[in-house]
Amino acid sequence: VQLQASGGGLVQIGGSLRLSCAASGRTFSNYAMGWFRQAPGKEREFVAAISWSGGATYYGDSVKGRFTVSRDNAKNTVYLQMNNLKPEDTAVYYCAAVSDPIIILTTLRGYDYWGQGTLVTVSS
Repeated sequence: VQLQASGGGLVQIGGSLRLSCAASGRTFSNYAMGWFRQAPGKEREFVAAISWSGGATYYGDSVKGRFTVSRDNAKNTVYLQMNNLKPEDTAVYYCAAVSDPIIILTTLRGYDYWGQGTLVTVSS
């Protein structure tokens, strides 16, 4: 499956942004999805994950309560709604897919496909 992330940009502290990740090539609902991010000089870290139906979600501690992951299988797209953004949210955000529809995977290892990343910059 091919993944294309979009929606990044420059946003002020406290602002909101919605990222999208469009999938193509395979049946989207066969995959659980995840979002990761990588700040300059840091390792890639887990942000959120969602099962094939959207019935199960999981968040990293640093974004819990501020970010929401969702998906629209009819549009082959997963979203990451980011609210109350902080400077430490500045990073390149990646979406990823794992060939297991129900798994919630919080580690990089195990994801089969990755998108190219979209840059989010939070500034005052």
